[in-house]
Amino acid sequence: MHDRWRLNRRGVLGGGLSVAAMLAVSPAWAALAKTPPQGEGPFYPETLPLDHDNDLVQVKGHPRPAKGQVVHLSGRVLDAKGAPVPGATVEIWQCDAFGVYRHPSSGGAVDPGFQGFGRTVAAADGGYRFRTIKPVPYPGRAPHIHAAVVVPGRPRLVTQIYNAGEAQNDSDWIFKSAGASRRSLEVAYVPAPDSLEKGALAGRFDFVLG
Repeated sequence: MHDRWRLNRRGVLGGGLSVAAMLAVSPAWAALAKTPPQGEGPFYPETLPLDHDNDLVQVKGHPRPAKGQVVHLSGRVLDAKGAPVPGATVEIWQCDAFGVYRHPSSGGAVDPGFQGFGRTVAAADGGYRFRTIKPVPYPGRAPHIHAAVVVPGRPRLVTQIYNAGEAQNDSDWIFKSAGASRRSLEVAYVPAPDSLEKGALAGRFDFVLG
């Protein structure tokens, strides 16, 4: 675990307002738009890796970090009124820098330095953070990160997070299936502060539960 990038749950990364911040300047009665669900896909791990913390770039016991551009993905888990949902379990899984998932159906040789799957628990203010790599495309799909949010007593939210501005987004049928809400599934990555990790990118994505 890299202490210098542990979640500062009061910080805002990504250069934009979170949905909670936008709510603060909206009418008190305004409800936030629910994060659109997307399919889980065929590559959710059959067996969780032994190391499945929120740092996907460094696998415990492996000498080299993952290939690819490091990104810090952070945000909050909120309800439709903008209130935090503490204790929510947040999971992500994605392909490595070569387009291969840690799944027997994916095919190809995986990057042994990339964890491929991570899990964390939202803090008291709903905050979460992952250290991973910037998603890359593979045949038929725009770059994306799969995500799931689990809260006892609520339906499991499964969705996908896309790189903002990617040319493949508007030709990706799963991205397009979200209709008018699809842009809410994009995250813009910007240079991370050197204090977080020099040379890395940072992006913010808030999950809004129905």
